Amino acid sequence: MKVNSFLGMSIILLVVVFGFESCKSKQKVSSKSEVGKILEELPCEDAGRSDKKFFRASSMATSSDLSLAKEKALLLAKQRLVTLINSNTKSVTDRYVNEREFGQASEFEQKFENLTREVADETISNVVVTCEKASVLDSGKYRAFIAVEVDKDDVLNGINNRLSNDAKLQVDYDKKKFEDIFNQEMGKMAEERGY
Repeated sequence: MKVNSFLGMSIILLVVVFGFESCKSKQKVSSKSEVGKILEELPCEDAGRSDKKFFRASSMATSSDLSLAKEKALLLAKQRLVTLINSNTKSVTDRYVNEREFGQASEFEQKFENLTREVADETISNVVVTCEKASVLDSGKYRAFIAVEVDKDDVLNGINNRLSNDAKLQVDYDKKKFEDIFNQEMGKMAEERGY
């Protein structure tokens, strides 16, 4: 009889212990858990939003070395900036070619796209860092945040300068028309981003 009551008490005790353990697993996720602290707004994110006058991009990178984290963040931001410039000038070129009549539209468009890609790559030398912040994580690693910008006029001037060296493209190029479309696309991009 003693064995049965001891066995019954042991079973009840185990049920209670496992019951409490299962309650612990339903706790909320804390900021120190595997998920990490959720950031509502990243540093430098606002400074990395394009508007009507500037192409902008932001980025972040993590490293055990602070200067390496900053370099990685800058490289990523520049890559995003080049992608943004290429995307925008592709839209401008497509609209420009569609609104004008060319004998060999596809050849003009291809050459013009190559030219704008080269200009975007060159324009990166005119990048201005508009925001730079860093933090130290609990793990001891560094996280760098950065935002960069390029003036849209630098891109337009680069395209105009390149065109002056290509007589064939220059024949079909209407500077005023291209700049009008370029400015419209910059305005559209700014609206999409809430500026």
